[in-house]
Amino acid sequence: MHRRINITLPDETIQLIDQVIEKGDRSRFINEAVQYYIAEKALINLREQLKEGAIQRAERDLGLVEEWFDLEEELWHKNET
Repeated sequence: MHRRINITLPDETIQLIDQVIEKGDRSRFINEAVQYYIAEKALINLREQLKEGAIQRAERDLGLVEEWFDLEEELWHKNET
């Protein structure tokens, strides 16, 4: 299904579009550009969420290591003797 909408673009943008597409393909081009932009934004957001999650897990894991380090050291030394 297609819907007709009216958009306003700067003349420079329209000139750029017309340089890379054939006349009459503006709608297809704009649709592809919007789809591509949204997909890229979704990837950027996902990467950011993964990065934030990894940082949070790293902080949690470091805390666990610090809590258990002394106990492991003690057990290691007991096993050496």
